[in-house]
Amino acid sequence: MTVKILEFERPIVELERQIQELKRVSATPEMSLEITRLERQAAQIQRERFASLSPWELCQLAKHPDRPYTLDYFGELLTEFTELRGDRRFADDPAIVGGLARFEGQPIVALGHQKGRNTKENLYRNFGMARPEGYRKAQRLMELADRFGLPVLCLIDTTGAYPGIGAEERGQSEAIATSLELMMRLRVPTISLVIGEGGSGGALAIGVTDRILMLEHAVYSVISPRGCASILWKDAEAERTAAEQLRMTAHDLSQLGICDEIIPEAVGGAHRGLTVTAAAIQESLRRHFAALRALTVEERLAQRYGKYRRMGHLEVVSESV
Repeated sequence: MTVKILEFERPIVELERQIQELKRVSATPEMSLEITRLERQAAQIQRERFASLSPWELCQLAKHPDRPYTLDYFGELLTEFTELRGDRRFADDPAIVGGLARFEGQPIVALGHQKGRNTKENLYRNFGMARPEGYRKAQRLMELADRFGLPVLCLIDTTGAYPGIGAEERGQSEAIATSLELMMRLRVPTISLVIGEGGSGGALAIGVTDRILMLEHAVYSVISPRGCASILWKDAEAERTAAEQLRMTAHDLSQLGICDEIIPEAVGGAHRGLTVTAAAIQESLRRHFAALRALTVEERLAQRYGKYRRMGHLEVVSESV
């Protein structure tokens, strides 16, 4: 399998390759000490580089093709996962997966966007861009959770909702709007986690939850940088500038009060350590679910309402006379 290497990863990957080559050709005590020194140096360089990524570099990392997807995390975090398919109206949408599972022994409903690893899988999953039936399937699962008092976990990872003609004909905007309305009134604890891309209404449709968590190298925005650049500057190549202006990183959204917690990833990104990243996610979910379970339904609904009412702070730059 071909592993994609991003430009800012290249020096680190080259150093790691040199270390592996030294291990292969030499086994002397002196060389072992040198190899240990180089490994420490590589780890330090990696930590420093990934702690200072630009918004544009974070966008690239969030879309890394080797990054873990929803089903990868389900395999690490959940037991007894039973997938439920179809929206009971039109069809099943493989771009969203979900079903019943157990998290640390407790029953929950889990769902999320799912991308593919190769061309065939991406065509099947529609590159993680859900159609209306995908969001209606998510609604069916969330209503099931509400009926039986099960917490809801949503993993977000999509460029955006699918904008095709068929999707629009079947009510894409209505499906998204209905999801937003439904999630605001769910009586059960709800948590969303942005694991990669969080693009526009396609992400928000499963993101109106009691807690919004983000992996440290994930992004979440009202529009993709390319889409923003195409609209504002009529030039898709200006997406680097758009990424800088959108304030879409986990750090930015934490400062804005939208992200409730930034979850650390394995050094070098989640694609370099699924188990380590999943362990950090598990610890965070444990705390947040416990805190939400301790609230009454009325308290949960009131806090959720207040959370979203506080978003969108406006500043008056100048007043007209």
